[in-house]
Amino acid sequence: MLSDIMRRARTFLAISLPVVLILVWPITVNAVSPSASDTRPRIVAFGDSLTAGLGVQADESYPAQLQRRLDDLKYPYRVINAGVSGDTTAGGLRRVPWILKNEPELVILELGANDGLRGLSVDQTKSNLRQIVKQLKEAGAAVVLAGMKLPPNYGKDYTTRFEAIYPALAQEYHLPLIPFFLEGVGGASSLNQADGIHPTKDGYEIVVEQVLKVIKAVLNERLQEPGVAQTSGH
Repeated sequence: MLSDIMRRARTFLAISLPVVLILVWPITVNAVSPSASDTRPRIVAFGDSLTAGLGVQADESYPAQLQRRLDDLKYPYRVINAGVSGDTTAGGLRRVPWILKNEPELVILELGANDGLRGLSVDQTKSNLRQIVKQLKEAGAAVVLAGMKLPPNYGKDYTTRFEAIYPALAQEYHLPLIPFFLEGVGGASSLNQADGIHPTKDGYEIVVEQVLKVIKAVLNERLQEPGVAQTSGH
């Protein structure tokens, strides 16, 4: 089932994402421009269409839902949606300087799915992600890495090498890892849109809970640092 869905998704991505990228990029930049009046430390959700929320309302995307969950739990952070539909790791690498202008305290890095679906070089994808992580960490941001998987029709060798990128980089840079960003959502028709790859609002609710499990430990550690206001409800 997942294999069939991802085959359809690959065709969808190849045809439509270049157009979507052109249309979404300027909108996304405007949407995430930081407000001078909001002084909360920033969490930047850095990714592709899975982060941007392609096909759902803006307040249904995972960054928007994550913001509401953090507010409910009284974490004093602002979540910025820096997702660009169609983005690859190469595109993400070019965007790092702009990401850093947001002065993020934490970056949730969700990139690589489009590289895999297009069959791009695993070594280049890993190199791009490594450079992104390196630049973010050198700027002082904590990084949480979101892992990705591919359907078996891409071949055992390619899928194994691709999926190994994420735990390897997490180990190399001592990063908290979300093993599979779409765990429990990928392949479930009731949790995905008609294209078979982008989650619905309900699908993103599951994604948010998985993201939250990983980032809470990072945020709690940050909140224990001297000079950081303590909150309750964690």
